[in-house]
Amino acid sequence: MNTLFAMVLLQDNTSTGVPPAAAAGLGVIGVVYFAVLLLAIISMWKIFTKAGKPGWAAIVPIYNLIVLIEICCKPIWWFILMLIPIVNIVIIIILCIELAKRFGKGIGYAIGILLLGFIFLPMLAFGDAKYQPC
Repeated sequence: MNTLFAMVLLQDNTSTGVPPAAAAGLGVIGVVYFAVLLLAIISMWKIFTKAGKPGWAAIVPIYNLIVLIEICCKPIWWFILMLIPIVNIVIIIILCIELAKRFGKGIGYAIGILLLGFIFLPMLAFGDAKYQPC
């Protein structure tokens, strides 16, 4: 009985099972993810305020899509279309094109928003683009 007790005491229970390099890698990925997420929120906040909408709407999950649809001059019921699989992809593409148009940009910029939003949305938000109302 004493040897079993001694073995339990001497056992190394400090390891989590994750190698230190993997844990460090996950930490770096987490920091980068948080930075990109923060950049997206700040960019959308600025885009919303440029369009005359409340900036805080960028952080409210469903309301931000409704405000984006309003900024793109589309009917609010398009939100229902966003809930339908496959159709929502088409709607997102149309909204990216319309968002670029509303800020005086072309189709190339809309494709940039669609594929590289973390680059093109901050350019739209902090650049000199002006919102052109409906």
